[in-house]
Parts: sequence; structure tokens; C-alpha cells
Amino acid sequence: MPIYEYECSKCGKVFEAMQKVTDKPLARCKYCNGKVERLISNTSFQLKGSGWYVTDYARKPAADSGESGDKSAAKGDKKTTEAPETKPAKKEKTPSKD
Repeated sequence: MPIYEYECSKCGKVFEAMQKVTDKPLARCKYCNGKVERLISNTSFQLKGSGWYVTDYARKPAADSGESGDKSAAKGDKKTTEAPETKPAKKEKTPSKD
């Protein structure tokens, strides 16, 4: 259940109320019976990074595992394969119109 924050216009107190999403918002202060207004609060969590578990939180390989060479290539990582070198295309000579 979400926790909603309310502020009383009469006594100025700010309080929280645990309510279902389908419940109607509170109308009266539980302390002085004054009129209350629901506040918009900051969330208690932050989303950072690209948001993908594999790139942000996946377990990193051990630094000292005793393997030699490229560790990611040993695990079959396709990103480590290099593309073959390509030569620039030859420019065709065009006859000059002099």
C-alpha cells in the first residue's frame, strides 16, 4: 500500500497516511479536524544508469582468476572480435575536359 503525505491548512502539520490506491483522499486532519491537502512527495528510490540489469548490476568477473589472455573472449563474448580491416575504395580517374 502506498503512503500518502497530507498537510493541514489549519494547524500546518504534515502527516502520512497509508491508503490503498483506490481509497478516496483524506479530507480532514487527524489532529485538529482541519481541511487537508495531499502533497506530492519525492520518491524514496532513484533510477540511475541505463536501467538494464545486465549492464548495471551483473556480476563482474573476478580480477585475479588465474586465466591468461582476454577473459571476455574465453567466455564467448562476441564484442571482442575485431572487424577485418578494409581498404579505401580506389578512385577512378576521369578524363579531364581541357
